[in-house]
Amino acid sequence: MADEKPPQLVDYFVVAGLTDTSRPLEEETQQHRLARPSEPITDVAVIIRSQGEEVPHGFTCIETTTSGHPVDLNAGLLNNPQMFICYKRGRDKPPLIELGVHYEGKDRPKPGYKILDTTPYSRSANLNSGGPGHQRTFLTYRRAAEPHGHNTLGVTDLCLVMPSKGESTPHTFCRVDKNLNTSMWGPAVFLCYKISMAKANTLVYEAGLLGRYPEQDSESFPLPESVPVFCLPMGATIESWPADTKYPLPVFSTFVLTGASGDKVYGAAIQFHEAFPRERLSEKQSLRLGLLSVVDRRPVAGRSLQTRKSICVLSHWPFFDVFRKFLMFIYRYSISGPHVLPLETHISHFMHNVPFPSPQRPRILVQMSPYDNLLLCRPVSSPLPLSGASFLTLLQNLGPDNAVALLVAVLTEQKLLIHSLRPDVLTSVGEALVAMIFPLRWQCPYIPLCPLALADVLCAPVPFIVGIHSSYFDLYEPPRDVIFVDLDTNTIFQSEERKLLSPRSLPRRPCKVLLASLHSLSQQLDEMYSGPGEEASLELLLSDAEAARGRRAQLELEARAAFLRFMACALRGYRSFLRPIALASTPAGRDAGSLFALQGFLKSRERAYHRFYGQLLRTQLFTQFIEDCSFASDRDPCLEFFDTCVDKVQAELEKPEDTPLMELDDPRGGEHTVFITPPEQPAGPDGSELPAQYHYDGFPTLRPELLEPPRDPLVAQLCQARSSAPSSPAPRRTKQEMKVAQRVAQKYSSVPDMWAKCLLGHCYGLWFLYLPTHVRAAPAKLRALQLAYDVLRKMEAHKVVLPDEVCYRILMQLCGQYGEPVLSVRVLLEMKRAGIVPNTITYGYYNKAVLESKWPAGTQSGRLRWAKLRNVVLGAAQFRQPLRQRERRATASATPGGRAPPAPRPGLQRQTTWAGRSLRDTPPAPRLVKSGSLSFPGSTHGDGSQGEQREPQNTPPPLPLPAAPDPLPPLLRGPPGSADGSLSDISFATDESDRADEGPVGNTPRRGLAAKLQQLLSPGKRPPLRPAASTELPSSSRDAASCPRRGSEQRDGEPPPRRSPAETLLRPRERPESTASESSVSLGSELDLSDTSVGSAGVPKSSEQPGDGAAGQEPPAVEVWLSSCSRCQGCGALVYDEEVMAGWTSDDSNLNTTCPFCSRSFVPFLSIEIQDFQTPPSAAEDGSLPPPAAQGPVLSDRRRCLALDEAEPELCNGCPDAAVPRRSERVAFAYLSPLVLRKELESLVENEGGEFLAQPELVDSHPIIYWNLVWYFQRLELPSNLPRLLLGSQHVTPTPQLQPPDSPCVRVRLLWDVLAPEPESFPPLHILWRLHSNVPTRLQSWRPPSQHPFSLAFMEAVLNYVGLNDVHKAITLFLETLAAPGAPRQLQRSIYREILFLMLAALGRDHTDIAAFDKKYRSAYNKLAGSLGKEELRRRRAQPPSSKAIDCRKSFGVTLEC
Repeated sequence: MADEKPPQLVDYFVVAGLTDTSRPLEEETQQHRLARPSEPITDVAVIIRSQGEEVPHGFTCIETTTSGHPVDLNAGLLNNPQMFICYKRGRDKPPLIELGVHYEGKDRPKPGYKILDTTPYSRSANLNSGGPGHQRTFLTYRRAAEPHGHNTLGVTDLCLVMPSKGESTPHTFCRVDKNLNTSMWGPAVFLCYKISMAKANTLVYEAGLLGRYPEQDSESFPLPESVPVFCLPMGATIESWPADTKYPLPVFSTFVLTGASGDKVYGAAIQFHEAFPRERLSEKQSLRLGLLSVVDRRPVAGRSLQTRKSICVLSHWPFFDVFRKFLMFIYRYSISGPHVLPLETHISHFMHNVPFPSPQRPRILVQMSPYDNLLLCRPVSSPLPLSGASFLTLLQNLGPDNAVALLVAVLTEQKLLIHSLRPDVLTSVGEALVAMIFPLRWQCPYIPLCPLALADVLCAPVPFIVGIHSSYFDLYEPPRDVIFVDLDTNTIFQSEERKLLSPRSLPRRPCKVLLASLHSLSQQLDEMYSGPGEEASLELLLSDAEAARGRRAQLELEARAAFLRFMACALRGYRSFLRPIALASTPAGRDAGSLFALQGFLKSRERAYHRFYGQLLRTQLFTQFIEDCSFASDRDPCLEFFDTCVDKVQAELEKPEDTPLMELDDPRGGEHTVFITPPEQPAGPDGSELPAQYHYDGFPTLRPELLEPPRDPLVAQLCQARSSAPSSPAPRRTKQEMKVAQRVAQKYSSVPDMWAKCLLGHCYGLWFLYLPTHVRAAPAKLRALQLAYDVLRKMEAHKVVLPDEVCYRILMQLCGQYGEPVLSVRVLLEMKRAGIVPNTITYGYYNKAVLESKWPAGTQSGRLRWAKLRNVVLGAAQFRQPLRQRERRATASATPGGRAPPAPRPGLQRQTTWAGRSLRDTPPAPRLVKSGSLSFPGSTHGDGSQGEQREPQNTPPPLPLPAAPDPLPPLLRGPPGSADGSLSDISFATDESDRADEGPVGNTPRRGLAAKLQQLLSPGKRPPLRPAASTELPSSSRDAASCPRRGSEQRDGEPPPRRSPAETLLRPRERPESTASESSVSLGSELDLSDTSVGSAGVPKSSEQPGDGAAGQEPPAVEVWLSSCSRCQGCGALVYDEEVMAGWTSDDSNLNTTCPFCSRSFVPFLSIEIQDFQTPPSAAEDGSLPPPAAQGPVLSDRRRCLALDEAEPELCNGCPDAAVPRRSERVAFAYLSPLVLRKELESLVENEGGEFLAQPELVDSHPIIYWNLVWYFQRLELPSNLPRLLLGSQHVTPTPQLQPPDSPCVRVRLLWDVLAPEPESFPPLHILWRLHSNVPTRLQSWRPPSQHPFSLAFMEAVLNYVGLNDVHKAITLFLETLAAPGAPRQLQRSIYREILFLMLAALGRDHTDIAAFDKKYRSAYNKLAGSLGKEELRRRRAQPPSSKAIDCRKSFGVTLEC
């Protein structure tokens, strides 16, 4: 698939300012404008009127409070001195920027403050001069530094308030919290002052667009038209300054734009002033700016004209610090010069050649000039939504108590107006307010930095969160029903019309923990920024800036975690009140009342907090939250993370939990840093530098011809990141699910049985990741989905440890995709039955499948009627059986002698059915069963069935019966004789009645000993319960990439027997089965029934397709042998599959396993041999086919079956005489742990799409993933089409494309032992046994040396000791033989492995109880350890497998060939 465009750091560069079409912002609202001061306060004074002092010239005296009460600072004293405070406005000196009150003797003078100790008339300015016992109190002030700019913030108003008179601090005023009247009598009086910009001679216009880059809109994100007004929120101004006024520093501001879909776009801008031509002004504008005299209209000298501009960048990422440095560099570049490169080059270079940080390269160092650089780091990986919030800024400006009060206001959806004189603070605090209520999402208007042009939103009758510059209140009357939050004075103003709920209405314990955490963080912030002086702070920034930034990031994370914990406690248990949709829903069923039990949730809370919860449940916040939880959305990973937080918190505790809810994943710790150089300067014709020619008087108009296109090819490589492919459904796990799975794996890695089940759960997870591809290729979608559902049930029955809910989720998604809502409901019920509470993602996809799928019309009575009809037909067939038996007896009595003519005895034939029954035998009468019963009509019970007289083979077949579809495929049914689903107690019953008539068979050496050991080791005779092969599998599984072995069950020329539909429905599999001679069970051909196995729990095999009748099958076109047996590079020992699994770790990035002999780590490998039997088209057209094999009678005696193994080499394990491959190739790839493989497969599906798993390119482009998937799917007998992909790879001869029924098949066989012998290695005992027994082996080149101690007598002695339960003698004999001359110095296989494989070769897989042998071997090992020592036994490789390895073998099943 094509690569999608990587994330772009900056989307647009914008220049905003005054345009020709800008409209004034003040004229239309002139009648609403308040009288505002034109000049700041420059001086304060104290006068004593009782001493005859008058108000100085130019000063204004404060004689009343805000509500009109007279002010006397010494009221109540007998000798009242009548002291008053006066102030003066002007622009002749720097303005006052802060006022205070100093208590002499108690307070230390603050640096930079001046104490007002005398009046203008040289008397003491002590505000409490009533007597010697009173506290001496003086006013203090701090003045702006020289020279001051025209727009310097200053004190613009003063007032006095008396709280005893019911007065409070006026809005936007800051109160000095020290009483001016410290005497025992008189009311308390407090000084309040206001800081703002006292501007004069200013015209305000709506900002317009002056320039942009790129000039064309992007398809995914066009440039919003309102960007210029956000760049200059207080408008584009024209200002008249005194000629000697200093230019102010640029002001940095940020803003957020929210799209219709909720996507956020972040803007960063700087505002600056530059000269404006006077000739562009009209006479009216010049008069308002004071440039013309009012009387004679003459120009006023000594004035300069300035305008305000802004440059801005728009991005989807809140890199505010990076953008501020870039914009400041561009601004400084525009006011300096001359330069060799134009300004446009630096802009286009930053936008095109600076890549977005990737996980591989998390740090980008951009060198903009020899003196300017910036570091761009990848955003902190967090499951929470990306935002520009700063909780530390919130705490610094409001404090913990006000922060909790605002939390209540946001949760109850109040109208909040945040204002400050610092525009860069507004966005950080506004983002924190909407982020503190996670997982709830603010649904109402949200403008963290609102321009004057959009101030009408403050009159909207809906809740909102709006941030605005404090100078707004100098222009307009504030609304009355709004809660004001002043970030400059740390105050919250509530109107009488709208009162906030008290923080006491919040749940007590969670609120107490929240307040304690915020107070602790606030104290740490004060300690961090309370340096002794500016020099120390500068030293801190220069020497330890990285540590300070890391500390601030950690505190930011702790603050966010504190709010997250409160929300988790407040909403705990909410998932139990969600109402899943179980039936076809109407549109009314999508509201919150139908999706959530509101009253039940409210009653589950304490009664004292019902008022708060009642308001919360009625908000749009909560309604949208319930919808997000009920339906699939892009917020599913965030909500799933919140669910894990709810599970972690304990609401009854009064302190935070020890386990943090969030962990800091700082990408700055990465070692890879990409260095981006500045733009290259062009050189002259002779290589000399070009002269500097670019000089700017102001910020220039962008010239398109100077904006360079991207030219650095490295950027595309750095940003090479594909987003999730449109694979439906997407099986990607969330990061939180990955972390949980990692913790579960770490927990179970030390528990042997749980580690095996954990690996098994990840293997099933691999198959469910492949399931969408499998279902897409299946012609019968419902059958494929039903098969997956049955796999889920089997997993639950065998207690497989599932690391996540992906298996259930994928099946639910597929049910919705293919319109099966009923099956989706069954999957949800299966989850609940397994004790799994679906998380938000799974729950959302479930509701989506139920709502969007078409429900079946009518009732299910039709299915019930078909089941009844099926039972009636089967019952009638049972009644007809006695009549047929009577007819047979009558026919037998009518023949001479009273006996039926003997049928001609055919040649030797393998036993292929249960209890020695031939495929041509009369099938047993079907029993009456319920629909979906798990019984097998072909099984018999009890030992009495072994001696029953069989019917003649030429008996006519029973009456054909109409077959009803079976809802459960037979291969997926559990054994009827085992209640717990165990398969360890099942074996084949044999017919002992034929042994008396049989003569000696073959001349196998020591056949009597083998029969004796068989009698000692084989389990007792039990009912034959081998399940039948399903004929109703989807064609995708029938066409799975393998085919059954060749059979010769039918004689030449004999027509196949006629079968009834009922027999065909539940017939046994047709593949020839051996009861004694097979050394092991092939995963691609048989079902292991002798070991407790979860992996072989009755799931159809991908490498097997059921045959029809007894007709022989064609050999496979391609045969693949796989082996996971790996050689340790340290000690040279062979490590087998279960030992490799036991040595894996819980790290999903670690490829190593641990050797059980030397404890070293090494990478195991999958060895693959691909044998291509396909003939060229010319050879296939001549019609030459191999002759059919000879046919023979069915024998149930084990001795004769043993002889059959030797007589029929084509049925032995990998006999090379069966067919000679036209082409053979051996390859090896790393053998991955299921945890590692799942991570790689998820990455592959995300990058390439799920469809890539069905393409032959998978084999060649991702061979490690492909072969590991084939191994695991074959290991667990799960259906897949992966082996067929081999036909289109480079490993196989290309053939013409055929349809699936005619296409060549691929057989996959898994080996327990090595695939090929290593040079100069000694053959194992099981190979020597076969060589002594003249049994052809797959490896003909493996020959023992002429002189070796492992004779036939030695191997028989070992088997004899094992059969007599003297395993310790067998081990001792083995150790003594190894010490003899001629023996190999060190065996590659352990003694345990040699004896086990020898038993399998001598007795057959079906007659070897591996679990019992493990117990005997361990007991013998413990007995020998007392005399020889465990270290010596381990050195000589005599130790048994670990308990973890044995559990892995039990869980995955012994389904490998040796």
